[in-house]
Amino acid sequence: MVAGHGELMDSVYRSQRHIYDLTRKYYLLGRDGLIDDLAPPPGGSVLEIGCGTGRNLIAVGRAWPEARLFGVDISEAMLETARAAVDRAGVAALLARGDARDFDPQALFGRETFDRVFISYALSMIPEWQAALVHAARCVAPGGRLEFVDFGQQDRLPGLWKRMLFGWLAQFHVAPRAELAPVIGGLAKEVGAAGYCRSIYRGYAIRGGLARG
Repeated sequence: MVAGHGELMDSVYRSQRHIYDLTRKYYLLGRDGLIDDLAPPPGGSVLEIGCGTGRNLIAVGRAWPEARLFGVDISEAMLETARAAVDRAGVAALLARGDARDFDPQALFGRETFDRVFISYALSMIPEWQAALVHAARCVAPGGRLEFVDFGQQDRLPGLWKRMLFGWLAQFHVAPRAELAPVIGGLAKEVGAAGYCRSIYRGYAIRGGLARG
């Protein structure tokens, strides 16, 4: 999947990556709230799956300067932008190319698990997103947490808005996942973790995650 989907993402973002952060800040809502809530332990490890331009990891590094940062993305074009961005920001982060479904964290980063794992607006772009969630949960260390934010179902917003937004997102191969809540609930039971899922911004976005006890 890395080659095929990676090439698709490269084609989508090869040009857009240069203006991605400027344009997305107006509608990728909830990212900064997720980052504020991460609160990794001192010296703890934080992995972003689908790290894109590096914008979120830079924010994590500034909020939690003692954290060790890692990022994985399937798009080499995005990783090129991310590496340059973290260098400019003076934030230390180890970035690598990998498929969200099955990347090998030991091979890429020299470790199996992380204190915090987060996914920001990437599940809606991953064809086999349920497999990606399962793999993300496996990457969470005991006592750690997985957190995600993504597009919701716009359930408390006008129907016309939903049709327009979903139609526009489809042009970029983005498909909001209506089954996120039951999937995260089932996954939490499967791995023996506490899970949650809630709508934010009147259903515009959804926040969820699980905590390993």
